[in-house]
Amino acid sequence: MSNRFVAIVVLAFSIAFLGAHGKSSAVDLNLADLNGKKVHLRDYRGKIVVLNFWATWCGPCREELPMLVESEKTWSAKGVVFIGASLDEKKTQKNIPEFLQKYAVRFPIWIGANADHLADLRMGEAVPDTAFINEEGIIFARVLGEIKKAELDERLAWVTGDRSLPAPKALVRNLP
Repeated sequence: MSNRFVAIVVLAFSIAFLGAHGKSSAVDLNLADLNGKKVHLRDYRGKIVVLNFWATWCGPCREELPMLVESEKTWSAKGVVFIGASLDEKKTQKNIPEFLQKYAVRFPIWIGANADHLADLRMGEAVPDTAFINEEGIIFARVLGEIKKAELDERLAWVTGDRSLPAPKALVRNLP
């Protein structure tokens, strides 16, 4: 992929992300929980949400998950909700319970996510990807690829604190 092509894609993404007037609209995601019950992202309006897309077969997902589990313990006390959306297909979904137990995941896990959901939310084409959603249901930041603790903390400190300060970078690409 040429640098020019990548620059064009990033520019198009930025225009689509910000819209014509720099505004975004609330997003929704409809999946199922581990018991097969339908779940909706819109039900979390009024809360700050960290939505992490992952899969059991994803190496970088396994690398970042322990940090997300530990961070959730800290940030949930400040009202932040963490949700994991698995891109595992039917044949690998059987691996999810063991995966969650291994990493002691306690936050909600949704199944049935796919590439169309990533595209709808303007996420990357690979996992892991993380979206930060404010109380109005608007994505204010995205991290494509494995998220670092400092990136997570910076975005959550801003959204839970003094928003008069400059917002953190809206898009971080941690992909090769």
